[in-house]
Amino acid sequence: MIRIAVDAMGGDFGPSVTVPASLAFLSSHSDAGILLTGLPASLSAHPRFAQLQAHPRCQIVPATEVVTMDDPLEVALRRKKDSSMRVSVQQVKDGAADVAVSAGNTGALMAISRYVLKTVDGIDRPAIATQLPNAKGGATTVLDLGANVDCSEHHLLQFAVMGSALVAAISNVPAPSVGLLNIGEEVIKGSEVIKKAGELLRTAAKSGDLNFFGNVEGNDIFKGTTDIVVCDGFVGNVALKASEGLAAMIGGFMKAEFSRNIFTKIAAFMSYPVLSAFKKRVDHRRYNGAALLGLRGLVFKSHGSADAFAFERALNRAYDAAANNLLGKVKERIAHAAPLLAHVAAVSQIEAAATAAPEESSTLPQAPVH
Repeated sequence: MIRIAVDAMGGDFGPSVTVPASLAFLSSHSDAGILLTGLPASLSAHPRFAQLQAHPRCQIVPATEVVTMDDPLEVALRRKKDSSMRVSVQQVKDGAADVAVSAGNTGALMAISRYVLKTVDGIDRPAIATQLPNAKGGATTVLDLGANVDCSEHHLLQFAVMGSALVAAISNVPAPSVGLLNIGEEVIKGSEVIKKAGELLRTAAKSGDLNFFGNVEGNDIFKGTTDIVVCDGFVGNVALKASEGLAAMIGGFMKAEFSRNIFTKIAAFMSYPVLSAFKKRVDHRRYNGAALLGLRGLVFKSHGSADAFAFERALNRAYDAAANNLLGKVKERIAHAAPLLAHVAAVSQIEAAATAAPEESSTLPQAPVH
């Protein structure tokens, strides 16, 4: 039995989305259970809650507070200790659930998950990873998607190791290819951080820790050049939002063409099946559910504006991760790469100390010059 703790209050729509999505998920998974966390009064107001409450594989876990989408991290982490978000993550910590899913405030979910579950040994920062559709008919896993705006080269190495574990576990690809997002394929291009990250990833490939393809560009995400694309959270989040806007643009185009003159209406009618299939293919709702990698427990983030269909997809991804022992495989990959990760961390500390040394020495009294 795969047990999923669901933050029923998270996201823009709360129980109006999480309740029907949980019911649909349970009906399609006979070996799964739901621990629904939320405010009893708010949950009971939904017309289908009684049906979910009576389900033999659903347990209601009460909470007294809700983390809103605009709550500061301090409020979410230190003041709302009985929020539905925190209670759901705590279920994973206590062993009552195998994975937690929330559509709530991303920053708050990451902070709470990191505080409650802690990070896996060898990982400095958790990363957010999800899939984006590609031209090969599959999907490219991209990380980080916003948890870490400023990343060092050894953070990017850690992301590559964790992303490889994710794809290997869920997609059954033993040695997924990894690309480093850059402004060009050439080794000499990019910032100093990207160049150093490239060196580390090539070293990891030689030691058998990664299947490193090399540098890739933004269009390679959607071409499907590699199974995984690694980048910092700022760039990754921009790529994610651009992908989400694509389906909306296609939908707007189809609507506009049908509203013009008779000739465009005929042309639009003829092309509708192709455009409709493409719109469905790039629909970001189908890829909803981002993994928070690097924690000592499984947590998945749903888009805040997800509807019931999209939230159910997030539950499906969380289920797949738990059923395929994603956490164990992440730990296994990290353990294999531990010597390299430890070496990189040590070198980083030495370089940081060397960089700080001249600044510190400049404040010391100088000997008189004769």
